[in-house]
Amino acid sequence: MPSAHRLLQALARPLERINTAEAAITASQRRPGFSPSPLGRFRKPFHGSHPRHDPHHAAAPNQHHAIALGAALPSLFRARTLSTLRLVPTNDDMAGALKGTGSPPIVRTASPAPLAQDFVRQQVAKQQRTNFHSTSLKTAPFTTMVSASVNKTNLHPAGVQPQREHTEIEEELHDKAHIDYDRVAIVANPSVAALYEDALVYETGSAITSSGALSAYSGAKTGRSPSDKRIVKEESSENEIWWGPVNKPMTPDVWRINRERAIDYLNTRNRIYVVDGFAGWDERYRIRVRVVCARAYHALFMRNMLIRPTKAELEGFHPDYTIYNGGAFPANRYTSGMTSATSVAINFKDQEMVILGTEYAGEMKKGVFTVLFYEMPVKHNVLTLHSSANEGQDGDVTVFFGLSGTGKTTLSADPKRALIGDDEHCWSDKGVFNIEGGCYAKTIGLSAEKEPDIFGAIKFGSILENVVFDPETRVVDYDDDTLTENTRCAYPIEYIENTKIPCISSGHPKNIILLTCDARGVLPPISKLSTEQTMYHFISGYTSKMAGTEQGVTEPTATFSSCFAQPFLALHPMRYAKMLAEKIAEHGSNAWLLNTGWVGAGATTGGKRCPLKYTRAILDAIHSGELAKAEYETYETFNLSVPKTCPNVPDELLNPAKAWSGTTDFKGEVKKLGTLFMENFKKYEDQATTEVIKAGPHVCCCQKD
Repeated sequence: MPSAHRLLQALARPLERINTAEAAITASQRRPGFSPSPLGRFRKPFHGSHPRHDPHHAAAPNQHHAIALGAALPSLFRARTLSTLRLVPTNDDMAGALKGTGSPPIVRTASPAPLAQDFVRQQVAKQQRTNFHSTSLKTAPFTTMVSASVNKTNLHPAGVQPQREHTEIEEELHDKAHIDYDRVAIVANPSVAALYEDALVYETGSAITSSGALSAYSGAKTGRSPSDKRIVKEESSENEIWWGPVNKPMTPDVWRINRERAIDYLNTRNRIYVVDGFAGWDERYRIRVRVVCARAYHALFMRNMLIRPTKAELEGFHPDYTIYNGGAFPANRYTSGMTSATSVAINFKDQEMVILGTEYAGEMKKGVFTVLFYEMPVKHNVLTLHSSANEGQDGDVTVFFGLSGTGKTTLSADPKRALIGDDEHCWSDKGVFNIEGGCYAKTIGLSAEKEPDIFGAIKFGSILENVVFDPETRVVDYDDDTLTENTRCAYPIEYIENTKIPCISSGHPKNIILLTCDARGVLPPISKLSTEQTMYHFISGYTSKMAGTEQGVTEPTATFSSCFAQPFLALHPMRYAKMLAEKIAEHGSNAWLLNTGWVGAGATTGGKRCPLKYTRAILDAIHSGELAKAEYETYETFNLSVPKTCPNVPDELLNPAKAWSGTTDFKGEVKKLGTLFMENFKKYEDQATTEVIKAGPHVCCCQKD
């Protein structure tokens, strides 16, 4: 490859021809009645000849470089490069300005001469600093925009551009949030391909993987930040909210500060994205949601997770709730009530959500979930569930309650049953409906053999989060937790082949399965629950918090999450528990406690995670009705009914006492966990019945009267 010096010499020859042509054009313009432009430069509309250049004006070296390079570049770059020289005043212009015959000269700072080998790189950088990109182009073609100018004169050859007509979305964002629609390109409901392009160009860490899915990096926060969740304390919802460590109050003044901070950040971006969608497949209860964000990654994520409107539904779409995601910009830690640079706040009166200080996309998804935990019970008497759900060929519905990492997504993706949804549902008077339009599956340890449905859903349109891939083949290593244990993939729900569309069932749940992931290894893999036991374990919501699902969690930790959804609840847990009890009684549902955690021993004492094939075999027996007919025995301390046999599952695995091989005392571990249950339930005893309290575990040193 020739050096930069030789390249410039080779390209310098056309310069003389350009200058000669420029001189002829300039001379023809210097006629009576031709006035200089406000820039001090003689101007005429360009009709295809070379850009004008004064040969008598000694061009600066960097100008010669630009001209010489432009002659060899493609026509688009050449035209854009050379046309900029028209803005540089000549000596004659300067003289005319001094004599009063022209406009005052414009003082311009000389830029350093670019190196030839850096020129293309600088052009790319220039595009990245502007709004010139596929999703940033206005709807009107360029020729229309040029011809729209009026009142053109020789003095003002560009004329006057009429004020651009703004879209309805732009007007709404400007009026409601003061988004500067004249400076910021507002990209409304872009296509998947356009979001891919923008993510690849503008967002570090983005790549297209071998499966066709887009890989994105969420930054320092790779999990939710539940300690930074805030609810605005205002008169319309103050008496409904369950205030405490889950829902910390935020004053309206601090809310306004954080909202303004997020919007100010969005106004500094060259482009922002707007994604409109629905939450809730039942049209009687669905909520219109608008997401305003600065990252293509976030826009594609919510495009997948919300229910995608039709083109007709987007016409005149007006949101019930709006999310302003300024996650790349921190909250002010010194603002009253802020404990960190992260803030995830919801205002039920203004029907808005503001995110600062975290780029983890899951915050938006779970924010919408919290909205439904408030709106559905309070306004419609509909029960919101942190659950997955599927439907059998006979219309029988199974609901899986559980926290992240317990297997909701994995177990609901059953090739023998139609998927209704993998995470968020509502139970109404007419059946069960999904809240979302997509799935958000954990991918750590994923393989085509273990979870073929989820593995097959990772393709073009899906977005992988914080995964590690081979830099050459772009094949993802799903076992690599270098960035986080909480690797995820968000994909449209229809990517699961046997999804029920629309995601709604007229059947009421026949089986209710409470999922837990017990890291101590002392809970049975499966137990049949009475109504009172169902209430007790639903309110308790025991599981082991799995590594990576929240910021700072690096190993399994015992936790109790009421209703298996405590981080997302808006109301007191007993309110949801009573609604569930009423529905179980009304529809005669069967309930089960399914442990997807450790068997044989604890996670740190030699146990192993219950193999997925055994968990699926247990589910098959539940759905076929075989497990309900099995012989049961009572599991001490917890008083659970445990089957003695289950098809395709080793008998010794079903009872932890028989399968124990750990290095610690089994009975001691059982008592420890039973005591934790009892201590946790004390905060609910004042609102629970005696039968529900007695349905829990019993450690002999404590009386339960």
